[in-house]
Amino acid sequence: MAKILIVEDEVNVSSFIRKGLEEEGHSVDYAYDGAMGLSLACTREYDVIILDIILPQMNGLEVCQRVRERLGYNVQILMLTALGTSEDIVKGLEMGADDYIAKPFRFKELLARINAMLRRRGSSNISKIYSFSDLELDTETKIVTRAGRKIQLTSKEFRLLEFFMANPRRVLSRTTIIENVWDSASDYGTNIVEVYIKYLRDKIDKGFQGKLIHTVVGMGYVLKESMD
Repeated sequence: MAKILIVEDEVNVSSFIRKGLEEEGHSVDYAYDGAMGLSLACTREYDVIILDIILPQMNGLEVCQRVRERLGYNVQILMLTALGTSEDIVKGLEMGADDYIAKPFRFKELLARINAMLRRRGSSNISKIYSFSDLELDTETKIVTRAGRKIQLTSKEFRLLEFFMANPRRVLSRTTIIENVWDSASDYGTNIVEVYIKYLRDKIDKGFQGKLIHTVVGMGYVLKESMD
């Protein structure tokens, strides 16, 4: 059983989600505006927060950002949004969301996303330190360094880099990356992977000697030492 917070101002949507989750055995709290959602998130412990973007008093993006500032990445955040463009999705992920689902949605898909998040949350409790070349990633402290310099990553950037570091020198296709980092079939037709590869390169390659993330034309991407 998981403890889940729903922050959604549409009563019908909130009730629909709550009923389905409680039938699955989860414990559910809910809030109908951003301020109340933030207050609950910061005063009670949750495994997952389902967060609408368009909310009264404080929008979901701001709530997400403040939750990350106060709680770090100890809770999984799923954005629930009617804003489904790539720009909207990337903005939500940049604020610290772990995943998103666009309205309208099927409860079965929502539940699958939540279950994937809970599996990741469970596996993330096992501390592991990955090292590759002069790059190091600690899954417990969420600290990433290269050549001893600390690098700040968003939640999604961290998960993407962790997947690369768990599979060094292996060419990872775009589909494989989406299936393991996003758990979202609706991302298959977007350029979300390319966007986040660029973000990672700007942070872990730019300003350092030797590139680590390489494009394999027509196949995908690989973490390996530079051959330049």
